[in-house]
Amino acid sequence: MINFEQFSPRARPGQDLLQGKFVRVEPVDWSRHGDDLAASFLGKENKYLWTYMSPYPPKNSEDFISIMQLSSQRFGWEVMVIIPETTGLAVGMASFMRIREAHGSVEVGFIMFGAALQKTCAATEAMYLMMRHAFEDLGYRRYEWKCDNLNEASKNAALRFGFTYEGLFRQDLIIKGKNRDTAWFSITDKEWPAVKRGLEAWLKPENFDKDGRQKSRLKSLMP
Repeated sequence: MINFEQFSPRARPGQDLLQGKFVRVEPVDWSRHGDDLAASFLGKENKYLWTYMSPYPPKNSEDFISIMQLSSQRFGWEVMVIIPETTGLAVGMASFMRIREAHGSVEVGFIMFGAALQKTCAATEAMYLMMRHAFEDLGYRRYEWKCDNLNEASKNAALRFGFTYEGLFRQDLIIKGKNRDTAWFSITDKEWPAVKRGLEAWLKPENFDKDGRQKSRLKSLMP
């Protein structure tokens, strides 16, 4: 039982390299990572990645880096890049957002997976590493996920990763001239041990056949 009178503010996430088996997740360095990320997210073939993001698709690498730097500075995001060990290239990113150190609460958001990262063990492991960092390294109590209620892929991903649906914030935002109802999800520190077991069970080598196909779906392993 936490004594909330003695609860101390948590350290800020997003300062450390998180090393996994398939992937590493590290704080962004735009001079090193910016062009690789832009190559993964820009172009007509990647336009769909920006459908539910607040910015319009940037025109080029310089625009992308500028938008991300301004957004992270304005809103206090800690941007993390996702680098599969097989390539060493930054092909995904996710940010620690709405960081409330005094309350032990943080959101993961602005998640973008390039084509090379989508539907891979590396993508799932990246989400696992960020969760584990928040709960175990830093002692956070709450880990949030929010998305446009029309974004079925994001809502399904939240449930797959073990988040619990909390409800709908109706008429929450206006994004690109349209109303956005925001779906809220979370994992609490009490729920984390069971979610962790599910994620680690899914990531085990024995959960995949010789062709790399999963034997058990991640959602089936969640509490």
